[in-house]
Amino acid sequence: MEQQPKEAARTARSAVVVAGTRCQIDINGEGEYGWRLVAPNGRSVAVSPLAYASHTLCRAAFVALCADRATLAGGIQHSTEGGGWVWVLWDAPGHHVAASARTYERHATCRTSYERFRALLAELDPQGTELWGRH
Repeated sequence: MEQQPKEAARTARSAVVVAGTRCQIDINGEGEYGWRLVAPNGRSVAVSPLAYASHTLCRAAFVALCADRATLAGGIQHSTEGGGWVWVLWDAPGHHVAASARTYERHATCRTSYERFRALLAELDPQGTELWGRH
């Protein structure tokens, strides 16, 4: 079936976003690791709300996030730091597995970011080398 122009544009936009998206693993001052999904424009899209003991465990957590995306719940909530909105994803036991990288002033903007992240997860190939850069 041939795609309608709107669908084709959306698919092309998704492919472009996925093409430049990368997952970076950072280490904090305590020697713990966290992942950060970065858009092609350099902005952080999402972060791991948990810290991991090793680079390997952190990467495995992101791969699991991608694999389990259909079973994850999520939503928008007020920021714990005061005004603004954040989004989170959680697994069946209720552990947070992904969070917005920033606080949003408007609920609608946060909701859009959340929906884009959910769609992006479905497009990512966590086994591919492009997502991980030159690690």
